[in-house]
Amino acid sequence: MSSKQQASGGKKAFKSGFVAIIGRPNVGKSTLMNQVIGQKIAIMSDKPQTTRNKIHGVYTTADSQIVFLDTPGIHKPQSKLGDYMMKAAEGALSEVDAILFLVDVVEGIGGGDRYIIENLKKVNTPVILVMNKIDQVHPEALLPVIVAYKDLYPFAEIVPISAMHGNNVNTLLEQIAKYLPEGPQYYPADQVTDHPEQFVCAEMIREKILHQTREEIPHSIAVAIEDMKVQENGVVHISAVIYVERDSQKGIIIGKKGALLKEVGRLARKDIEALLGSKTFLELWVKVKKDWRNQERVLKDLGFRHE
Repeated sequence: MSSKQQASGGKKAFKSGFVAIIGRPNVGKSTLMNQVIGQKIAIMSDKPQTTRNKIHGVYTTADSQIVFLDTPGIHKPQSKLGDYMMKAAEGALSEVDAILFLVDVVEGIGGGDRYIIENLKKVNTPVILVMNKIDQVHPEALLPVIVAYKDLYPFAEIVPISAMHGNNVNTLLEQIAKYLPEGPQYYPADQVTDHPEQFVCAEMIREKILHQTREEIPHSIAVAIEDMKVQENGVVHISAVIYVERDSQKGIIIGKKGALLKEVGRLARKDIEALLGSKTFLELWVKVKKDWRNQERVLKDLGFRHE
């Protein structure tokens, strides 16, 4: 994995710090993370609650390093998994040097945005309001939205962007750097995430299932990499298990004559090969773990932790 810019020597004091990306579900947090890093490390979907873990993305330049936390979208929990996601999102606010509050300018201020702002009032961290999807609105329509948000909270900066197309993202990075303290380079310049490759591969498989299914299925699946090894011929062999909550869901994931599972594997393999830079053999299994989202032990086995 390579970062967009690699660190090099220089007389300027090096700055580093941690930045949380928060916002309602589906406002573009993962899209922004991937745009900044320059490659996919966080999965994207139009379905809420796509991000379940705090994804750490690392952006390094000659004089700074920003470690991003792409948190789960803040929402009302419906299960122990949802409770975990909320704690992960809210916990991020107290452990960072700056907060990016990402909002959707097309939708305007909603109840979820107001709920997040109330949480922001409990912390002393500088908050940058990031107004996403400016490519979808007329510039004149931005001003009243900006005024409405300014009336609710004293934001340190307000930066309009398009995370999808990269508009004004460099300006946002410059603004973030202003709030970073002098500090060490936490990660090597060419490292773009602190998650192991197995985690990212599992997330890429889950993303393809999200794209291929609907209704209750997206929230009922989890993916675990059982085995990942490089064979003598250089091909990476990955064996992954897709967990669902009911037998009926298992049938949906597999599809007629295995068609849906085969398509998930084909699409995921393309992304995984781009990530690893190697040919990949991907083996997928579907297993039922009844009501796994409410079982503490199963959640821990799948990598969900409160700390």
